[in-house]
Amino acid sequence: MEQFRKILKFELKGYLTNKVFVGVTCFLVAVIFLVTFLPRVLDFFGSEDTGEPPEDREIMLVSGGDESVRAALSQAFPEYEVRLTEGDVKAPVTGGEAACAVELHGLSAFTYYVDNLSMYDTNAQRVSEVLTGLYRLAALAEAGVAPEQAEAIMSAAASFDVRSLGVDQGQNFFYTYVMIFALYMVILLYGQMVATNVATEKSSRAMELLVTSADPTAMMFGKVAASCLAGLAQLVCVFGSALLFYNLNRGYIEDGGILSLLFDMPPSLLAYMFLFFILGFFIYAFLYGAIGSTASKLEDINTSVMPVTMIFIAGFFVVVFGMSSGSVDNPLMVACSFIPFTSPMAMFTRVAMSHPALWEIGLSVAILLGSCAGVGVLAARIYRVGVLLYGTKPGLREILRMLKKA
Repeated sequence: MEQFRKILKFELKGYLTNKVFVGVTCFLVAVIFLVTFLPRVLDFFGSEDTGEPPEDREIMLVSGGDESVRAALSQAFPEYEVRLTEGDVKAPVTGGEAACAVELHGLSAFTYYVDNLSMYDTNAQRVSEVLTGLYRLAALAEAGVAPEQAEAIMSAAASFDVRSLGVDQGQNFFYTYVMIFALYMVILLYGQMVATNVATEKSSRAMELLVTSADPTAMMFGKVAASCLAGLAQLVCVFGSALLFYNLNRGYIEDGGILSLLFDMPPSLLAYMFLFFILGFFIYAFLYGAIGSTASKLEDINTSVMPVTMIFIAGFFVVVFGMSSGSVDNPLMVACSFIPFTSPMAMFTRVAMSHPALWEIGLSVAILLGSCAGVGVLAARIYRVGVLLYGTKPGLREILRMLKKA
């Protein structure tokens, strides 16, 4: 235990005093500060809002309509200045004088003109909704319904209330995506750092002395625990500052939207996120450390860790596709929630967006804990053998043979 403590302290100090680590953390906190305080600054220096639409709005031309059509379109398109015209509407659009134009063929048909049609342009659908409403009002008026009564009929809508008896997948989707994406970035970044640090120490041949004087299990667990604590410290700084800055400027941020959902995460879900995050990081960090010890030089790191990286990326995409489909309890996701290399993401996704049984969660955590311990011990043995191998990179058969001897 004393060796583990010393190694943990030494490795953690190396991370926390690393200029790149500190610089990236400070940069991310500064960006979050600027983004969250920007609405407050704009509100302080901004001009008084008079409620009037901006004067530099783009122009929408309407041909074949009357003032009632123009008024209805102006209300539906506040971002445009809607103008009635009797002439050709194509030339102003192609010449850049107008952003778009609507040529009416009565209230039941029209032609929408635009120079370059964007894939996100929904103006035609919005115009259709406006004209449909006007057409129905006109039809009711012709049938003898008073205009006020016709308008009341057209504006009537059924009220409803949605009450979920389970989980709200739409809301929890953001929590799940943030956790999985954070785990994805941290594992790829810090796993690579663990492998690189081991290979660097091996290249200096200082490891030959260390591995003969210290317990390799304590060394491996110390290195992995240090990288995990460093990663958590960085995430706490980034997300903690985001939470602090958001609460300080909550009144200046119009409709927090996703930010409000993210920062109102239930404590129980946060606890599950922390648990699966730690266990998922440990199992992959052990693998990265073991593989890094078998690399003969730094240039071999990327090639050596590629199989582990591909396994993790494959699991990541399986979980993301399951989240996007909304079917998080399909057979593939259920199977992945018990496989140690995918369960940190898959089981957390099911906990956040579904209702897995408690025994399923417990079994998944138990398998993950046992796998972390087993992979950690195996990684320590590979570490002890690998750091003494120089020259040609050993193959899997050679590593297994040396592990038996060890």
